[in-house]
Amino acid sequence: QVLLVESGGGLVQAGGSLRLSCAASGRTFSSYAMGWFRQAPGKEREFVAVISWNGARTYYAGSVKGRFTISRDIAKNTVYLQMNSLKAEDTAVYYCASNRVLTTTPSDFDSWGQGTQVTVSS
Repeated sequence: QVLLVESGGGLVQAGGSLRLSCAASGRTFSSYAMGWFRQAPGKEREFVAVISWNGARTYYAGSVKGRFTISRDIAKNTVYLQMNSLKAEDTAVYYCASNRVLTTTPSDFDSWGQGTQVTVSS
């Protein structure tokens, strides 16, 4: 198992930016794909972005493509989500997760952080 701890959430105005961080510990971070997901009240958890174990491949949900950027720092065992041009509909709890396979399906990920709240005011 791996311990994942998110940080960086908060309240921001529409059009603003936030950078989320996810610090990992407990197993070989560099061997696993890392993903970001989000869940808004009353909605199912949805895929946001994922990055391969070496950072060579990234995939994004259509709703965030061009605005969000996922990256990872293997030396720091940390994955980031840079969020620009935020919209009210980006408001949700954001979770990071790890998995051996590069996938976008939440149920495929076996380790999850506790989540960090992002609120975008319009």
